[in-house]
Amino acid sequence: MPDPIEPYAQRPALRGTRHMVSAGHYGAAHAAFAVLEAGGNAVDAAVAGGIALGVVQPDIVNVAGVAPIMIRMANGAVWTIAGLGPWPRATDPEHFLKACGGTIPDGLLRTVVPAAPDAWITALARFGTMPFSEVVQAAIRFAEGFPVHPLMADTIAGYAEKYARWPSNAAIFLPGGRPPRVGEIFVQSDLARTLRHMADEERATLARGGDRAAGLEAARAAFYVGDIAQAILRHHREEGGWLAAEDLAEYRSPVARAVTRRFAGVDVHTCGAWCQGPVLHQALALLDASALRAAGHNSPDYLHAVIEALKLAFADREGFYGDPDFVDVPLDALLDPGYAAERARMIDPARAWPDMPPPGRPAGARPGPAAALSLPGVPSGPPRDTSYISVVDRWGNAVSATPSDVSSDTPVIPGTGLCPSSRGSQSFVTPGHPSRVAPGKRPRLTPNPIMIERPGEFVMPLGTPGGDVQSQAMLQVLLNMLLFGMDPQDAVEHPRAATYSFPDSFEPHVSYPGRLCLEGRIDRATGEALEARGHQVAWWPDRIWRAGAVCLVQADQRSGILTAGADPRRASYAVGW
Repeated sequence: MPDPIEPYAQRPALRGTRHMVSAGHYGAAHAAFAVLEAGGNAVDAAVAGGIALGVVQPDIVNVAGVAPIMIRMANGAVWTIAGLGPWPRATDPEHFLKACGGTIPDGLLRTVVPAAPDAWITALARFGTMPFSEVVQAAIRFAEGFPVHPLMADTIAGYAEKYARWPSNAAIFLPGGRPPRVGEIFVQSDLARTLRHMADEERATLARGGDRAAGLEAARAAFYVGDIAQAILRHHREEGGWLAAEDLAEYRSPVARAVTRRFAGVDVHTCGAWCQGPVLHQALALLDASALRAAGHNSPDYLHAVIEALKLAFADREGFYGDPDFVDVPLDALLDPGYAAERARMIDPARAWPDMPPPGRPAGARPGPAAALSLPGVPSGPPRDTSYISVVDRWGNAVSATPSDVSSDTPVIPGTGLCPSSRGSQSFVTPGHPSRVAPGKRPRLTPNPIMIERPGEFVMPLGTPGGDVQSQAMLQVLLNMLLFGMDPQDAVEHPRAATYSFPDSFEPHVSYPGRLCLEGRIDRATGEALEARGHQVAWWPDRIWRAGAVCLVQADQRSGILTAGADPRRASYAVGW
Protein backbone atom coordinates (compact mmCIF):
# COMPACT_ATOMS: atom_id res chain seq x y z
CA MET A 1 0.00 0.00 0.00
CA PRO A 2 1.20 3.55 -0.68
CA ASP A 3 2.10 5.86 2.17
CA PRO A 4 -0.76 8.00 3.52
CA ILE A 5 -1.30 11.15 1.49
CA GLU A 6 -0.68 14.40 3.32
CA PRO A 7 -3.47 16.95 2.69
CA TYR A 8 -2.58 19.95 0.56
CA ALA A 9 -5.90 21.79 0.52
CA GLN A 10 -5.80 25.41 1.60
CA ARG A 11 -9.59 25.62 1.35
CA PRO A 12 -12.12 23.31 2.98
CA ALA A 13 -14.23 21.06 0.78
CA LEU A 14 -17.66 22.66 0.52
CA ARG A 15 -20.46 20.31 1.57
CA GLY A 16 -24.24 20.51 1.44
CA THR A 17 -27.40 18.52 0.86
CA ARG A 18 -29.55 20.69 -1.46
CA HIS A 19 -27.67 21.95 -4.52
CA MET A 20 -24.11 22.86 -5.42
CA VAL A 21 -22.12 24.77 -8.05
CA SER A 22 -18.37 24.90 -8.71
CA ALA A 23 -17.23 27.28 -11.45
CA GLY A 24 -14.20 29.00 -12.90
CA HIS A 25 -15.24 32.39 -11.47
CA TYR A 26 -17.07 33.20 -8.25
CA GLY A 27 -19.52 35.52 -10.00
CA ALA A 28 -20.65 32.75 -12.35
CA ALA A 29 -20.98 30.34 -9.42
CA HIS A 30 -23.26 32.81 -7.66
CA ALA A 31 -25.29 33.38 -10.85
CA ALA A 32 -25.94 29.64 -11.10
CA PHE A 33 -26.69 29.35 -7.38
CA ALA A 34 -29.29 32.14 -7.59
CA VAL A 35 -31.13 30.23 -10.31
CA LEU A 36 -31.11 27.07 -8.19
CA GLU A 37 -32.48 29.05 -5.26
CA ALA A 38 -35.22 30.41 -7.54
CA GLY A 39 -36.37 26.86 -8.35
CA GLY A 40 -34.46 26.17 -11.54
CA ASN A 41 -32.82 22.85 -12.20
CA ALA A 42 -29.12 22.14 -12.83
CA VAL A 43 -29.45 22.89 -16.55
CA ASP A 44 -31.07 26.29 -15.96
CA ALA A 45 -28.33 27.08 -13.44
CA ALA A 46 -25.47 25.92 -15.67
CA VAL A 47 -26.75 28.06 -18.54
CA ALA A 48 -26.95 31.09 -16.24
CA GLY A 49 -23.45 30.49 -14.92
CA GLY A 50 -22.02 29.51 -18.29
CA ILE A 51 -23.19 32.67 -20.05
CA ALA A 52 -21.97 34.70 -17.06
CA LEU A 53 -18.48 33.20 -17.52
CA GLY A 54 -18.41 34.83 -20.96
CA VAL A 55 -18.97 38.18 -19.26
CA VAL A 56 -16.81 37.99 -16.11
CA GLN A 57 -13.98 36.19 -17.93
CA PRO A 58 -14.20 37.91 -21.34
CA ASP A 59 -10.48 37.44 -21.98
CA ILE A 60 -10.80 33.62 -22.01
CA VAL A 61 -14.51 32.91 -22.67
CA ASN A 62 -16.77 34.52 -25.25
CA VAL A 63 -20.55 34.65 -25.23
CA ALA A 64 -20.31 33.95 -28.99
CA GLY A 65 -17.66 31.24 -28.61
CA VAL A 66 -17.85 27.50 -28.03
CA ALA A 67 -19.69 25.70 -25.22
CA PRO A 68 -19.47 21.89 -25.07
CA ILE A 69 -21.97 20.68 -22.48
CA MET A 70 -22.56 17.31 -20.79
CA ILE A 71 -25.83 16.65 -19.00
CA ARG A 72 -26.78 13.72 -16.79
CA MET A 73 -30.45 13.78 -15.96
CA ALA A 74 -31.78 12.12 -12.83
CA ASN A 75 -33.02 9.18 -14.95
CA GLY A 76 -29.37 8.23 -15.60
CA ALA A 77 -29.09 9.20 -19.28
CA VAL A 78 -25.92 11.13 -20.13
CA TRP A 79 -26.08 13.52 -23.09
CA THR A 80 -23.62 15.81 -24.83
CA ILE A 81 -24.33 19.06 -26.64
CA ALA A 82 -21.36 19.73 -28.91
CA GLY A 83 -21.50 23.55 -28.82
CA LEU A 84 -18.80 23.74 -31.53
CA GLY A 85 -19.42 25.42 -34.86
CA PRO A 86 -18.00 24.49 -38.28
CA TRP A 87 -15.89 26.45 -40.73
CA PRO A 88 -18.04 28.65 -43.02
CA ARG A 89 -19.04 27.22 -46.39
CA ALA A 90 -16.89 29.82 -48.18
CA THR A 91 -13.70 28.71 -46.40
CA ASP A 92 -10.76 28.21 -48.75
CA PRO A 93 -8.18 25.85 -47.16
CA GLU A 94 -5.68 26.63 -49.92
CA HIS A 95 -5.70 30.30 -48.94
CA PHE A 96 -3.83 29.44 -45.74
CA LEU A 97 -1.15 27.63 -47.74
CA LYS A 98 -0.81 30.15 -50.56
CA ALA A 99 -1.35 33.49 -48.84
CA CYS A 100 -0.58 32.82 -45.15
CA GLY A 101 2.58 30.73 -45.28
CA GLY A 102 0.83 27.59 -44.04
CA THR A 103 -0.60 29.25 -40.92
CA ILE A 104 -4.08 30.24 -39.74
CA PRO A 105 -3.50 33.88 -38.81
CA ASP A 106 -5.25 35.97 -36.18
CA GLY A 107 -8.33 37.82 -37.38
CA LEU A 108 -11.64 37.14 -39.08
CA LEU A 109 -10.40 34.29 -41.26
CA ARG A 110 -10.10 31.94 -38.28
CA THR A 111 -13.80 32.46 -37.44
CA VAL A 112 -16.02 29.40 -37.23
CA VAL A 113 -19.78 29.53 -36.69
CA PRO A 114 -20.39 30.78 -33.11
CA ALA A 115 -22.01 27.87 -31.31
CA ALA A 116 -22.35 28.83 -27.64
CA PRO A 117 -25.67 30.75 -27.84
CA ASP A 118 -27.35 27.87 -29.64
CA ALA A 119 -25.81 25.29 -27.29
CA TRP A 120 -27.08 27.06 -24.17
CA ILE A 121 -30.55 27.53 -25.66
CA THR A 122 -30.62 23.91 -26.85
CA ALA A 123 -29.81 22.81 -23.28
CA LEU A 124 -32.68 24.94 -21.94
CA ALA A 125 -35.11 23.66 -24.56
CA ARG A 126 -34.25 19.96 -24.18
CA PHE A 127 -33.49 19.68 -20.47
CA GLY A 128 -34.22 22.97 -18.66
CA THR A 129 -37.33 24.57 -17.15
CA MET A 130 -36.78 28.34 -17.28
CA PRO A 131 -36.91 30.94 -20.05
CA PHE A 132 -33.74 32.46 -21.45
CA SER A 133 -34.71 35.91 -20.19
CA GLU A 134 -34.60 34.71 -16.58
CA VAL A 135 -31.32 32.80 -16.65
CA VAL A 136 -29.45 35.59 -18.49
CA GLN A 137 -30.17 38.31 -15.92
CA ALA A 138 -26.94 37.90 -13.95
CA ALA A 139 -24.86 38.02 -17.15
CA ILE A 140 -26.56 41.28 -18.15
CA ARG A 141 -25.87 42.82 -14.74
CA PHE A 142 -22.21 41.74 -14.90
CA ALA A 143 -21.91 43.23 -18.40
CA GLU A 144 -23.00 46.57 -16.98
CA GLY A 145 -19.93 46.45 -14.72
CA PHE A 146 -17.98 44.15 -12.38
CA PRO A 147 -14.61 44.42 -10.58
CA VAL A 148 -11.57 43.13 -12.49
CA HIS A 149 -9.92 40.08 -10.92
CA PRO A 150 -6.14 39.45 -10.95
CA LEU A 151 -5.85 36.78 -13.66
CA MET A 152 -8.02 38.83 -16.02
CA ALA A 153 -5.87 41.92 -15.41
CA ASP A 154 -2.70 39.92 -16.09
CA THR A 155 -4.11 38.35 -19.25
CA ILE A 156 -5.28 41.59 -20.80
CA ALA A 157 -2.00 43.32 -19.92
CA GLY A 158 -0.06 40.44 -21.45
CA TYR A 159 -2.02 40.70 -24.69
CA ALA A 160 -2.38 44.50 -24.75
CA GLU A 161 -0.64 44.79 -28.13
CA LYS A 162 -3.01 42.23 -29.61
CA TYR A 163 -6.09 44.02 -28.26
CA ALA A 164 -4.81 47.31 -29.67
CA ARG A 165 -4.90 45.95 -33.25
CA TRP A 166 -8.66 46.51 -33.54
CA PRO A 167 -10.38 49.71 -32.31
CA SER A 168 -13.47 47.75 -31.24
CA ASN A 169 -11.36 45.50 -28.99
CA ALA A 170 -9.27 48.35 -27.62
CA ALA A 171 -12.38 50.33 -26.68
CA ILE A 172 -13.50 47.52 -24.36
CA PHE A 173 -10.29 45.89 -23.16
CA LEU A 174 -8.01 48.93 -23.05
CA PRO A 175 -10.34 51.57 -21.59
CA GLY A 176 -8.60 54.95 -21.43
CA GLY A 177 -5.79 53.50 -23.55
CA ARG A 178 -4.45 51.02 -20.97
CA PRO A 179 -5.25 47.56 -19.55
CA PRO A 180 -7.70 47.57 -16.65
CA ARG A 181 -6.26 47.17 -13.16
CA VAL A 182 -7.38 44.81 -10.40
CA GLY A 183 -10.47 46.13 -8.68
CA GLU A 184 -11.47 48.58 -11.42
CA ILE A 185 -14.99 48.30 -12.81
CA PHE A 186 -15.00 46.63 -16.22
CA VAL A 187 -17.95 47.62 -18.41
CA GLN A 188 -19.26 45.89 -21.56
CA SER A 189 -22.23 48.02 -22.53
CA ASP A 190 -22.62 46.62 -26.04
CA LEU A 191 -22.60 43.06 -24.72
CA ALA A 192 -25.26 43.97 -22.17
CA ARG A 193 -27.44 45.33 -25.01
CA THR A 194 -26.85 42.17 -27.06
CA LEU A 195 -27.98 39.88 -24.25
CA ARG A 196 -30.87 42.16 -23.36
CA HIS A 197 -32.01 42.13 -27.00
CA MET A 198 -32.12 38.33 -27.04
CA ALA A 199 -34.12 38.35 -23.79
CA ASP A 200 -36.49 41.03 -25.12
CA GLU A 201 -37.20 39.02 -28.28
CA GLU A 202 -38.15 36.07 -26.12
CA ARG A 203 -40.38 38.20 -23.88
CA ALA A 204 -42.14 39.68 -26.92
CA THR A 205 -42.92 36.21 -28.21
CA LEU A 206 -44.29 35.12 -24.84
CA ALA A 207 -46.39 38.29 -24.63
CA ARG A 208 -47.97 37.41 -27.97
CA GLY A 209 -49.07 34.06 -26.55
CA GLY A 210 -46.13 31.92 -27.60
CA ASP A 211 -45.11 29.03 -25.38
CA ARG A 212 -41.72 28.50 -23.73
CA ALA A 213 -40.30 26.67 -26.75
CA ALA A 214 -41.30 29.49 -29.07
CA GLY A 215 -39.76 32.03 -26.71
CA LEU A 216 -36.44 30.18 -26.65
CA GLU A 217 -36.48 29.96 -30.44
CA ALA A 218 -37.07 33.72 -30.63
CA ALA A 219 -34.03 34.36 -28.43
CA ARG A 220 -31.98 32.09 -30.67
CA ALA A 221 -33.27 33.75 -33.84
CA ALA A 222 -32.25 37.17 -32.52
CA PHE A 223 -28.66 35.93 -32.60
CA TYR A 224 -28.57 33.68 -35.66
CA VAL A 225 -31.00 35.48 -38.01
CA GLY A 226 -31.95 38.86 -36.57
CA ASP A 227 -30.16 42.09 -35.72
CA ILE A 228 -27.15 40.44 -34.04
CA ALA A 229 -26.57 38.16 -37.02
CA GLN A 230 -26.83 41.10 -39.40
CA ALA A 231 -24.18 43.04 -37.49
CA ILE A 232 -21.83 40.04 -37.59
CA LEU A 233 -22.43 39.42 -41.29
CA ARG A 234 -22.03 43.09 -42.21
CA HIS A 235 -18.60 43.18 -40.56
CA HIS A 236 -17.52 39.99 -42.35
CA ARG A 237 -18.64 41.41 -45.71
CA GLU A 238 -16.82 44.69 -45.12
CA GLU A 239 -13.61 43.12 -43.78
CA GLY A 240 -13.26 40.08 -46.05
CA GLY A 241 -14.51 37.37 -43.69
CA TRP A 242 -16.06 34.12 -44.87
CA LEU A 243 -19.11 33.89 -42.61
CA ALA A 244 -22.45 34.04 -44.49
CA ALA A 245 -26.13 34.19 -43.54
CA GLU A 246 -26.78 30.51 -44.22
CA ASP A 247 -23.83 29.51 -41.98
CA LEU A 248 -25.52 31.19 -39.03
CA ALA A 249 -29.16 30.44 -39.82
CA GLU A 250 -28.67 26.71 -40.35
CA TYR A 251 -26.44 25.98 -37.36
CA ARG A 252 -27.78 23.64 -34.67
CA SER A 253 -25.69 22.07 -31.93
CA PRO A 254 -25.68 18.26 -32.20
CA VAL A 255 -27.09 16.39 -29.21
CA ALA A 256 -25.73 12.87 -28.69
CA ARG A 257 -25.09 10.24 -26.05
CA ALA A 258 -21.76 10.41 -24.24
CA VAL A 259 -18.80 8.10 -24.90
CA THR A 260 -18.56 5.81 -21.86
CA ARG A 261 -15.87 3.44 -20.59
CA ARG A 262 -15.12 1.95 -17.17
CA PHE A 263 -12.04 2.46 -14.98
CA ALA A 264 -11.44 1.36 -11.38
CA GLY A 265 -15.11 0.58 -10.91
CA VAL A 266 -16.53 3.88 -12.21
CA ASP A 267 -18.15 4.93 -15.48
CA VAL A 268 -16.26 7.73 -17.20
CA HIS A 269 -18.33 9.75 -19.68
CA THR A 270 -16.69 12.04 -22.27
CA CYS A 271 -17.64 13.83 -25.45
CA GLY A 272 -16.72 12.31 -28.82
CA ALA A 273 -13.64 12.60 -31.02
CA TRP A 274 -14.72 16.01 -32.37
CA CYS A 275 -12.85 17.13 -29.23
CA GLN A 276 -10.01 15.62 -27.23
CA GLY A 277 -12.43 13.96 -24.78
CA PRO A 278 -11.54 10.31 -25.60
CA VAL A 279 -7.88 11.02 -24.72
CA LEU A 280 -8.95 10.47 -21.11
CA HIS A 281 -10.36 7.02 -21.92
CA GLN A 282 -7.24 6.05 -23.83
CA ALA A 283 -4.86 7.17 -21.08
CA LEU A 284 -6.87 5.42 -18.35
CA ALA A 285 -6.90 2.20 -20.38
CA LEU A 286 -3.09 2.18 -20.39
CA LEU A 287 -2.81 2.49 -16.59
CA ASP A 288 -2.83 -0.26 -13.97
CA ALA A 289 -4.68 1.03 -10.90
CA SER A 290 -3.08 -1.42 -8.48
CA ALA A 291 0.43 -0.65 -9.78
CA LEU A 292 -0.16 3.08 -9.42
CA ARG A 293 -1.34 2.63 -5.83
CA ALA A 294 1.71 0.52 -5.04
CA ALA A 295 4.06 3.07 -6.63
CA GLY A 296 2.82 5.84 -4.37
CA HIS A 297 1.25 9.15 -5.25
CA ASN A 298 3.44 11.43 -7.42
CA SER A 299 6.43 9.12 -7.03
CA PRO A 300 8.83 8.79 -9.99
CA ASP A 301 7.26 5.46 -11.03
CA TYR A 302 3.76 6.91 -10.72
CA LEU A 303 4.40 10.10 -12.69
CA HIS A 304 6.43 8.28 -15.34
CA ALA A 305 3.57 5.84 -15.97
CA VAL A 306 0.95 8.60 -16.13
CA ILE A 307 2.98 10.81 -18.46
CA GLU A 308 3.98 8.01 -20.83
CA ALA A 309 0.33 6.89 -21.03
CA LEU A 310 -0.68 10.44 -21.89
CA LYS A 311 1.95 10.65 -24.62
CA LEU A 312 0.56 7.52 -26.27
CA ALA A 313 -3.00 8.85 -26.03
CA PHE A 314 -2.00 12.21 -27.51
CA ALA A 315 -0.19 10.41 -30.34
CA ASP A 316 -3.49 8.79 -31.32
CA ARG A 317 -5.31 12.10 -30.91
CA GLU A 318 -2.89 13.59 -33.42
CA GLY A 319 -3.18 10.65 -35.78
CA PHE A 320 -6.95 10.05 -35.77
CA TYR A 321 -9.16 12.63 -34.03
CA GLY A 322 -11.23 15.03 -36.13
CA ASP A 323 -14.81 15.92 -37.00
CA PRO A 324 -16.55 12.51 -37.35
CA ASP A 325 -18.81 14.02 -40.01
CA PHE A 326 -15.71 14.33 -42.23
CA VAL A 327 -13.22 11.82 -40.81
CA ASP A 328 -13.66 8.11 -40.16
CA VAL A 329 -12.37 8.16 -36.59
CA PRO A 330 -11.83 4.51 -35.50
CA LEU A 331 -13.02 5.31 -31.98
CA ASP A 332 -14.30 1.85 -31.05
CA ALA A 333 -10.98 0.34 -32.16
CA LEU A 334 -8.99 3.01 -30.27
CA LEU A 335 -10.94 2.18 -27.11
CA ASP A 336 -10.75 -1.59 -27.53
CA PRO A 337 -9.07 -3.31 -24.52
CA GLY A 338 -6.89 -5.44 -26.80
CA TYR A 339 -5.56 -2.36 -28.56
CA ALA A 340 -4.92 -0.69 -25.19
CA ALA A 341 -2.94 -3.73 -24.03
CA GLU A 342 -0.85 -3.57 -27.20
CA ARG A 343 -0.12 0.13 -26.70
CA ALA A 344 0.61 -0.30 -22.99
CA ARG A 345 3.52 -2.58 -23.90
CA MET A 346 5.17 0.47 -25.49
CA ILE A 347 5.66 2.04 -22.04
CA ASP A 348 9.20 1.38 -20.85
CA PRO A 349 9.26 1.75 -17.03
CA ALA A 350 12.92 2.79 -17.19
CA ARG A 351 12.92 5.16 -20.15
CA ALA A 352 10.75 8.01 -21.45
CA TRP A 353 9.84 8.41 -25.08
CA PRO A 354 12.12 11.27 -26.25
CA ASP A 355 9.26 12.75 -28.29
CA MET A 356 5.66 11.86 -29.06
CA PRO A 357 5.40 8.12 -29.80
CA PRO A 358 4.02 7.07 -33.19
CA PRO A 359 0.25 6.69 -33.47
CA GLY A 360 -1.04 3.14 -33.37
CA ARG A 361 -2.77 1.06 -36.01
CA PRO A 362 -6.14 0.23 -34.43
CA ALA A 363 -7.87 -2.45 -36.52
CA GLY A 364 -5.63 -1.56 -39.45
CA ALA A 365 -6.57 2.13 -39.57
CA ARG A 366 -3.93 4.46 -40.97
CA PRO A 367 -3.17 7.69 -39.06
CA GLY A 368 -2.94 11.05 -40.76
CA PRO A 369 0.34 12.99 -40.84
CA ALA A 370 1.51 14.84 -37.75
CA ALA A 371 2.01 18.57 -38.02
CA ALA A 372 4.22 20.34 -35.52
CA LEU A 373 7.00 22.88 -35.20
CA SER A 374 9.42 21.64 -32.54
CA LEU A 375 10.87 24.29 -30.26
CA PRO A 376 13.47 24.18 -27.50
CA GLY A 377 12.98 25.64 -24.04
CA VAL A 378 10.09 25.80 -21.61
CA PRO A 379 6.67 26.12 -23.25
CA SER A 380 4.79 29.32 -22.57
CA GLY A 381 1.59 27.46 -23.19
CA PRO A 382 -1.53 28.36 -25.15
CA PRO A 383 -3.68 31.43 -24.54
CA ARG A 384 -5.72 31.37 -21.33
CA ASP A 385 -8.70 30.33 -23.30
CA THR A 386 -11.34 28.50 -21.32
CA SER A 387 -13.40 28.25 -18.14
CA TYR A 388 -15.70 25.66 -16.62
CA ILE A 389 -18.88 25.11 -14.58
CA SER A 390 -20.34 22.08 -12.80
CA VAL A 391 -23.79 21.94 -11.17
CA VAL A 392 -25.81 19.34 -9.27
CA ASP A 393 -29.39 20.08 -8.21
CA ARG A 394 -31.65 18.65 -5.50
CA TRP A 395 -33.38 16.33 -7.98
CA GLY A 396 -30.18 14.58 -8.98
CA ASN A 397 -29.56 16.28 -12.33
CA ALA A 398 -25.94 17.17 -13.09
CA VAL A 399 -24.24 19.40 -15.69
CA SER A 400 -20.61 19.73 -16.76
CA ALA A 401 -19.74 22.49 -19.27
CA THR A 402 -16.56 24.06 -20.65
CA PRO A 403 -17.29 27.37 -22.43
CA SER A 404 -14.39 29.05 -24.17
CA ASP A 405 -12.82 31.40 -26.77
CA VAL A 406 -10.50 34.35 -26.42
CA SER A 407 -10.99 38.00 -27.35
CA SER A 408 -7.40 38.91 -28.25
CA ASP A 409 -6.98 37.07 -31.56
CA THR A 410 -10.04 38.25 -33.49
CA PRO A 411 -12.01 41.51 -33.72
CA VAL A 412 -14.99 42.43 -31.60
CA ILE A 413 -17.95 42.97 -33.92
CA PRO A 414 -18.70 46.70 -33.53
CA GLY A 415 -21.84 47.42 -31.55
CA THR A 416 -22.27 43.87 -30.23
CA GLY A 417 -19.51 43.26 -27.68
CA LEU A 418 -19.01 39.82 -29.29
CA CYS A 419 -16.01 38.00 -30.74
CA PRO A 420 -17.59 35.25 -32.87
CA SER A 421 -15.65 32.03 -32.27
CA SER A 422 -12.01 32.10 -33.41
CA ARG A 423 -11.73 28.38 -32.70
CA GLY A 424 -10.41 27.87 -36.22
CA SER A 425 -7.07 28.28 -34.45
CA GLN A 426 -7.37 24.59 -33.53
CA SER A 427 -7.54 23.32 -37.09
CA PHE A 428 -4.52 22.26 -39.12
CA VAL A 429 -3.37 23.25 -42.62
CA THR A 430 -1.35 20.07 -43.30
CA PRO A 431 -2.94 18.08 -46.16
CA GLY A 432 -4.27 14.74 -44.94
CA HIS A 433 -4.32 15.74 -41.27
CA PRO A 434 -7.56 14.44 -39.66
CA SER A 435 -8.34 17.93 -38.38
CA ARG A 436 -7.39 19.81 -41.53
CA VAL A 437 -9.42 22.91 -42.40
CA ALA A 438 -12.41 22.25 -44.66
CA PRO A 439 -15.69 24.07 -45.40
CA GLY A 440 -18.41 22.92 -43.00
CA LYS A 441 -15.94 20.94 -40.87
CA ARG A 442 -15.42 21.49 -37.15
CA PRO A 443 -11.95 22.02 -35.64
CA ARG A 444 -10.73 19.46 -33.11
CA LEU A 445 -11.64 21.09 -29.82
CA THR A 446 -9.65 21.09 -26.58
CA PRO A 447 -12.53 21.95 -24.16
CA ASN A 448 -14.05 18.65 -23.02
CA PRO A 449 -16.29 18.38 -19.95
CA ILE A 450 -16.61 14.96 -18.33
CA MET A 451 -19.00 13.16 -16.00
CA ILE A 452 -18.00 10.39 -13.60
CA GLU A 453 -20.38 8.02 -11.86
CA ARG A 454 -20.53 4.83 -9.88
CA PRO A 455 -24.18 3.89 -10.42
CA GLY A 456 -26.13 3.97 -7.19
CA GLU A 457 -23.22 5.52 -5.29
CA PHE A 458 -22.15 8.87 -6.73
CA VAL A 459 -22.30 11.23 -9.72
CA MET A 460 -19.56 13.77 -10.38
CA PRO A 461 -19.42 16.46 -13.10
CA LEU A 462 -15.79 17.54 -13.54
CA GLY A 463 -13.75 19.75 -15.85
CA THR A 464 -11.09 22.41 -16.26
CA PRO A 465 -9.61 25.04 -18.55
CA GLY A 466 -6.05 24.61 -19.80
CA GLY A 467 -5.92 23.74 -23.52
CA ASP A 468 -3.93 20.52 -23.97
CA VAL A 469 -3.46 20.29 -20.18
CA GLN A 470 -7.21 19.74 -19.66
CA SER A 471 -7.21 15.96 -20.08
CA GLN A 472 -3.94 15.73 -18.14
CA ALA A 473 -5.26 17.69 -15.14
CA MET A 474 -8.58 15.83 -15.09
CA LEU A 475 -6.78 12.49 -15.24
CA GLN A 476 -4.60 13.36 -12.24
CA VAL A 477 -7.50 14.68 -10.16
CA LEU A 478 -9.54 11.59 -10.98
CA LEU A 479 -6.68 9.30 -9.92
CA ASN A 480 -6.25 11.33 -6.72
CA MET A 481 -9.82 10.55 -5.76
CA LEU A 482 -10.27 7.00 -7.05
CA LEU A 483 -6.90 5.55 -6.08
CA PHE A 484 -5.91 7.62 -3.05
CA GLY A 485 -9.23 8.54 -1.45
CA MET A 486 -8.81 12.32 -1.55
CA ASP A 487 -11.84 14.53 -1.12
CA PRO A 488 -12.67 16.83 -4.07
CA GLN A 489 -10.92 19.92 -2.71
CA ASP A 490 -7.75 18.09 -1.73
CA ALA A 491 -7.73 16.29 -5.07
CA VAL A 492 -7.75 19.54 -7.07
CA GLU A 493 -5.12 21.25 -4.91
CA HIS A 494 -2.47 18.50 -5.04
CA PRO A 495 0.51 19.31 -7.31
CA ARG A 496 0.36 18.30 -10.96
CA ALA A 497 2.58 17.52 -13.92
CA ALA A 498 2.06 18.10 -17.66
CA THR A 499 3.75 16.84 -20.81
CA TYR A 500 4.14 18.99 -23.93
CA SER A 501 5.67 16.24 -26.09
CA PHE A 502 3.08 16.46 -28.89
CA PRO A 503 1.80 19.11 -31.33
CA ASP A 504 -0.03 21.85 -29.47
CA SER A 505 -3.71 22.07 -30.42
CA PHE A 506 -3.39 25.82 -31.03
CA GLU A 507 -1.92 27.46 -34.09
CA PRO A 508 1.06 27.28 -34.82
CA HIS A 509 0.97 23.79 -33.25
CA VAL A 510 4.41 23.82 -31.65
CA SER A 511 5.82 20.79 -29.85
CA TYR A 512 8.39 20.54 -27.06
CA PRO A 513 9.89 17.04 -27.39
CA GLY A 514 10.31 15.33 -24.06
CA ARG A 515 9.23 18.39 -22.05
CA LEU A 516 7.71 17.58 -18.66
CA CYS A 517 6.60 20.44 -16.42
CA LEU A 518 6.27 19.82 -12.68
CA GLU A 519 4.70 22.07 -10.06
CA GLY A 520 7.23 23.10 -7.43
CA ARG A 521 5.57 21.20 -4.58
CA ILE A 522 6.61 17.92 -6.21
CA ASP A 523 9.76 16.60 -4.53
CA ARG A 524 13.01 17.67 -6.24
CA ALA A 525 14.39 14.16 -5.96
CA THR A 526 11.38 12.97 -7.95
CA GLY A 527 12.24 15.45 -10.70
CA GLU A 528 15.82 14.23 -10.77
CA ALA A 529 14.67 10.61 -11.01
CA LEU A 530 12.42 11.52 -13.94
CA GLU A 531 15.29 13.33 -15.64
CA ALA A 532 17.36 10.16 -15.28
CA ARG A 533 14.67 8.35 -17.28
CA GLY A 534 14.96 10.87 -20.12
CA HIS A 535 12.23 13.39 -19.28
CA GLN A 536 13.19 17.02 -20.00
CA VAL A 537 12.02 18.39 -16.65
CA ALA A 538 11.09 22.06 -16.26
CA TRP A 539 9.94 23.41 -12.91
CA TRP A 540 6.80 25.48 -12.55
CA PRO A 541 6.02 27.54 -9.43
CA ASP A 542 4.29 25.74 -6.58
CA ARG A 543 0.86 26.53 -8.07
CA ILE A 544 0.32 27.79 -11.61
CA TRP A 545 -2.72 28.50 -13.75
CA ARG A 546 -1.13 26.56 -16.64
CA ALA A 547 -1.65 23.31 -14.68
CA GLY A 548 -5.42 23.69 -15.09
CA ALA A 549 -8.11 24.84 -12.69
CA VAL A 550 -10.28 21.80 -12.01
CA CYS A 551 -13.78 22.23 -10.59
CA LEU A 552 -16.15 19.43 -9.63
CA VAL A 553 -19.16 18.46 -7.55
CA GLN A 554 -19.42 14.94 -6.12
CA ALA A 555 -23.01 13.92 -5.34
CA ASP A 556 -23.21 10.95 -2.95
CA GLN A 557 -26.44 9.16 -3.90
CA ARG A 558 -26.57 7.17 -0.68
CA SER A 559 -26.13 9.95 1.89
CA GLY A 560 -27.42 12.84 -0.22
CA ILE A 561 -24.28 14.86 0.57
CA LEU A 562 -22.85 17.10 -2.15
CA THR A 563 -19.11 17.89 -1.93
CA ALA A 564 -17.46 20.47 -4.17
CA GLY A 565 -13.87 21.21 -5.13
CA ALA A 566 -12.76 24.51 -6.70
CA ASP A 567 -9.19 25.02 -7.88
CA PRO A 568 -7.42 28.05 -6.35
CA ARG A 569 -4.97 28.17 -9.27
CA ARG A 570 -7.50 30.54 -10.88
CA ALA A 571 -10.60 32.46 -9.74
CA SER A 572 -12.63 29.29 -9.16
CA TYR A 573 -15.14 29.03 -6.33
CA ALA A 574 -17.93 26.75 -5.18
CA VAL A 575 -21.31 27.80 -3.78
CA GLY A 576 -23.99 25.59 -2.28
CA TRP A 577 -25.67 24.29 0.83
